[in-house]
Amino acid sequence: MSLDPSYVGRTYPPTAPYQVGREKIREFATAIGATDPAHHDPEAARALGHPDVVAPPTFPFVVTMAATQQIVEDPAVGVDYSRVVHGDQRFAYTRPVVAGDELICVSTIEDITNRGGHGFLTTRTDITTVAGEPVVAVWSKLVVRGEA
Repeated sequence: MSLDPSYVGRTYPPTAPYQVGREKIREFATAIGATDPAHHDPEAARALGHPDVVAPPTFPFVVTMAATQQIVEDPAVGVDYSRVVHGDQRFAYTRPVVAGDELICVSTIEDITNRGGHGFLTTRTDITTVAGEPVVAVWSKLVVRGEA
């Protein structure tokens, strides 16, 4: 089944707030090998002007998971998650993510194409604080492999 391009432009409801924890940042940083002290030590982060530890640049991927799930689980779009591979990821920051942030995500389908028997789904997820302050926009491309 191919992806339905008529869903380009569809925006999904905001996610429940995600409380960014200090330990989650540390765990993520350790998992990806990010050794900068600002990711692990609150004093090192404060010395750089941040209120608490700073998340590595790719950490928002964790926050976007619930928003991506809304799209993947929408049967009308036609994503067969068992056939999905991650194609691309891009981030545009307004400010860093820090421990203590409470963030929500709103995702929009930006592009859907079908070519060579494969579906390509590009989403944009805008991450803001619960007060509406922009933090980061995240673009993600999923490739739904065709059945060959």
